Amino acid sequence: MEGGEEISPPSVVPGGGLIATGSKDRHLPLHWQLTRYRVTCENRSVEPTRRSEERPPLFYYLLKYVILGPLLRLVFRPRIEGLEHIPEEGPAIVAGNHLSFADHFLMPAVLKRRITFLAKAEYFTGPGIRGRLTATFFRSAGQIPVDRSGKEAGQAAIREGLGVLSKDELLGIYPEGTRSHDGRLYKGKVGVAVMALTAQVPVIPCAMIGTFEAQPPGKVIPNIHPVTIRFGKPLDFSRYEGMENEKAILRAVTDEIMYAILMLSEQEYVDQYAAVAKAEQAAAAKERKFPRLPLS
Repeated sequence: MEGGEEISPPSVVPGGGLIATGSKDRHLPLHWQLTRYRVTCENRSVEPTRRSEERPPLFYYLLKYVILGPLLRLVFRPRIEGLEHIPEEGPAIVAGNHLSFADHFLMPAVLKRRITFLAKAEYFTGPGIRGRLTATFFRSAGQIPVDRSGKEAGQAAIREGLGVLSKDELLGIYPEGTRSHDGRLYKGKVGVAVMALTAQVPVIPCAMIGTFEAQPPGKVIPNIHPVTIRFGKPLDFSRYEGMENEKAILRAVTDEIMYAILMLSEQEYVDQYAAVAKAEQAAAAKERKFPRLPLS
């Protein structure tokens, strides 16, 4: 990037316009606004960290093979595609769309290897008996709580993720940052790109299909609905080695990952962060419920 060198967008993504996703063409805005500057962002000093409390994976395997795994397979009968794309060993990131609370359990249930997800801290701090049971479950299964509020939230998530990858493990991440509230695919956050480039690991795109219908947001007891879990070919970003501090590169890598997920899921794409869309929807609903009175 230095010295005025031009950088072209990754060849895997078309130069703009329409993207064919099954029977419909949908726009995928590509953020190929590659400029000639270095970015002095906070992730320059990000280093992997070890988890302070390392729990034995015994409960994880008990859940997977004895308790929860067989139940999930019986109820949902998930169809698995592309499982051969998951490496048998070594670190890698599995990046998927996020449609349902059930995603946290279905994907680990079908993988041969253990996968660690960065889970929102609210799952570990909920009130009452249900909250304590949920926290116990996620901790025992080896999942990592990440506080998504505050200025340092993104950096904390990156440090934890790099800690998982430094131990040659699989890391699961949802680049959208939160569950989709309407079943569409939203703009990805660049944290996945920072981790992929810093750790120099492949990214396996994953599409969860049918989980939104099986357990949409707010529904506790899931519906019986067919589910497909589709893994794509690993994405190699070694061509960007040493560029993990380039803002434009991080955006391009993230867009390439989201494009791969889109091709697998055939969702409608929205060029907006899911959290922003949720906030706007909530504000609009509040406005309809409590309309402003005209000033006299």
